[in-house]
Amino acid sequence: MNRPVEIQQTRRDERTEPESEVATLKNAIESKLLYTVGKDPAHASVHDWYMATALAVRDRMVDRWVETTRRTYAQSEKRVYYLSLEFLIGRLLIDSLTNLGLIGPCRTALHELGVDFDAVRNSEPDAALGNGGLGRLAACYLEAMASTGIAGFGYGIRYDHGLFRQIIRDGNQVEVPEDWLAFGNPWEFERPEVTFNIGLGGRVEPKGPGGQRFEWRPSEYVVAVAYDTPVVGWEGKRVNTLRLWSARPAAPMQFTDFNRGQYQDAFAEQVRASSISRVLYPDDSTPAGQELRLKQEYFFVSASLQDLVRRHVMQHGTVANLPKSVAMQLNDTHPALAVAELVRILIDEHKFVLRTALELTRATIAYTNHTLLPEALETWPVALMERLLPRHMQIIYQINALHLAEVAERKEISPDRVPALSLIDEHGGRRVKMGHLAFVGSHRVNGVSGLHGKLMRESVFRELHQLHPERITHITNGVTFRRWLLECNRGLADLISEAIGAAWIGDSTELERLMPLRNDAVFPDRFLEVKRRNKERLIGSVLRHLGVVLSPDSLFDVQVKRMHEYKRQLLNILEAVAHYNEIRAAPHKDWVPRVKIFAGKAAASYHRAKLIIKLINDVARIVNNDPIARDKLRILFLPNYNVSLAELVMPAADLSEQISTAGMEASGTGNMKFALNGALTIGTFDGANIEIHDHVGPDNIMIFGLRADEVAARHRAGYAPGQIVAATPALAETLAAIRGGVFSPEDPQRYVGLVDDLVSNDHFLVTADFAAYAAKQREVDALFQQRSVWAGKAITNTAKMGWFSADRAIREYAAEIWGARAED
Repeated sequence: MNRPVEIQQTRRDERTEPESEVATLKNAIESKLLYTVGKDPAHASVHDWYMATALAVRDRMVDRWVETTRRTYAQSEKRVYYLSLEFLIGRLLIDSLTNLGLIGPCRTALHELGVDFDAVRNSEPDAALGNGGLGRLAACYLEAMASTGIAGFGYGIRYDHGLFRQIIRDGNQVEVPEDWLAFGNPWEFERPEVTFNIGLGGRVEPKGPGGQRFEWRPSEYVVAVAYDTPVVGWEGKRVNTLRLWSARPAAPMQFTDFNRGQYQDAFAEQVRASSISRVLYPDDSTPAGQELRLKQEYFFVSASLQDLVRRHVMQHGTVANLPKSVAMQLNDTHPALAVAELVRILIDEHKFVLRTALELTRATIAYTNHTLLPEALETWPVALMERLLPRHMQIIYQINALHLAEVAERKEISPDRVPALSLIDEHGGRRVKMGHLAFVGSHRVNGVSGLHGKLMRESVFRELHQLHPERITHITNGVTFRRWLLECNRGLADLISEAIGAAWIGDSTELERLMPLRNDAVFPDRFLEVKRRNKERLIGSVLRHLGVVLSPDSLFDVQVKRMHEYKRQLLNILEAVAHYNEIRAAPHKDWVPRVKIFAGKAAASYHRAKLIIKLINDVARIVNNDPIARDKLRILFLPNYNVSLAELVMPAADLSEQISTAGMEASGTGNMKFALNGALTIGTFDGANIEIHDHVGPDNIMIFGLRADEVAARHRAGYAPGQIVAATPALAETLAAIRGGVFSPEDPQRYVGLVDDLVSNDHFLVTADFAAYAAKQREVDALFQQRSVWAGKAITNTAKMGWFSADRAIREYAAEIWGARAED
């Protein structure tokens, strides 16, 4: 007979906190409120209390931060520099309190001050420093480096407005600035003494005997100013640094122009410079947008490399031993200019010859590739590079010459393969292939899942892999369990700790001990009760912000991620329409009530993705107001998806939609976060879904659709989506309704082009996978009705997620790529 779970420890928040700890923190918060924020407690707003609390907590981090830095220097620890255009760090108050063990004392201190702890935590804005999984992975890895004892250092851009704040107006995405810095950022330290000049444009001149050396004479400069944020690891044992760069003009204004009344001209340089760190991913569909994007990437790469080389020389006296003490990881292709910039620094400033400079660079740099999509493997017009970065273009030519000379020495490589190996694409206008530059300039190229590593070898880097078969590796992504379970789902975290102890927080493999509890007399019901409370929390937020009433008895079916055609939000909403048609045709059938939740931002210039957002909202408007269907099917689009919204949605999800076209999702991390929080995955055999399948077992994940090799075969054979539509009545009916304006009566032509393109082209194989996806969704319905069976599968997903920890991934990076030592 199964025994009920015994409570092994009390809830962490309910422990009796040491009075001295509470009193110290209480006094610190009051002091910060009065002397730094400048407010009387009687008149302080919630935001004032947040600023005071954050500053008091930050002070607790500083001593450990300084000690960490001293230890790194004293022990000559190898530093790992993580270069990323995005760091989606989210809110930091709870993250910092959790890792410092101060949640309880802070809650008590604020309560004694008459302040609502939850109101304070919710008043913190999300740092607008990223867009999706790429930036969130970078944030998870910084925390994991601190938690595993790696001397990590993040480099990025301090965006004034980040990507954008998404507003849904009449079903359309509207982009407005994200003013996350409007009231200051209490976590950062401005470093006005840490500045670097970033050159742009100009010309390159020969110098020295025989003109063997060159000097770059930029025509303009931008100043990079450092802002540092401490990143605290688990239990506060180590505090690493995230350094973000803000762009400033070399001169604040042209005083002569101002005195002449030419006010706009006087500040033109300031506008040009500040634009570099104004927004994340400026629209690069215009030449001006392309130039700003390239300036952004070089700006943060140059500042970061100048800074790390300065630090290294200060400690070691020479750059000749750079790879011994420094590892640099490029997070995707955006920082690929680091290869050319480090070679430039080594040649022009430290007088190395090209071959030696490239060898040092390659031994220092490693590159993580996150996508096989051509548009994400950046290429830059040679003409733009020559105008904006003439010295770097010259160096890229030289690197390419060395690289192709190596190719020529390999007699087995056919000359007709040289164009595929070259760093310069000569077709349709000469362009620099940044992915190739990153590959050639790195000693390791990492794929972020097993399938992704395989596809890199077989597709985008096939020729380069044959030239360097040892270079591509794969380390599957991971997420930090501290944020994605302990912080965002305290109900489940406390239940787990009661059942198996709290060791899982520092060692996620301990979650495996939940497996026997699937058949416990009490635990499954308590597990589902936690899920219900999380649903009720989300329901309250939806009611407040959207005015939509939901039932916690419904199956919460969630797809929240960046809007892109390969992620196939379109497949999801088409199946929802088909299901809506089924419900209307048989309204008295015992349908499982379902809430379909979408969220995600589309790039400002990505018109097809924005049209899909409009379609989702149009369908929701009709379905949610249909008295026949609305109790059985609800559709929501939650605006302005960010880390805080993810922390609310993921614990409430029953079903996680991971339905990308097979072979196109490199890994995904949302799939891991959902499964960790007890959601079942419905997905294709793609990215890290494959590893999740292997860990949870085929009976605990809902896999459907074509596999990557089958997708490739379909494309090679000549895919005819119209024939599939004709042979699939539910899909044909769905597309006819959308095309005919059923969901857009005020504009019947709105989706004609979308449907016609799908029927004639369908590059992402939505029609090919539709029938399998719809059938799998009905299997989900049947399974959801079996409460105990569903609970067992949900518990299995949580229990088997231990391997997907960012701590595990960082330890693999340290051992296999960086040559750094992580703590046991």
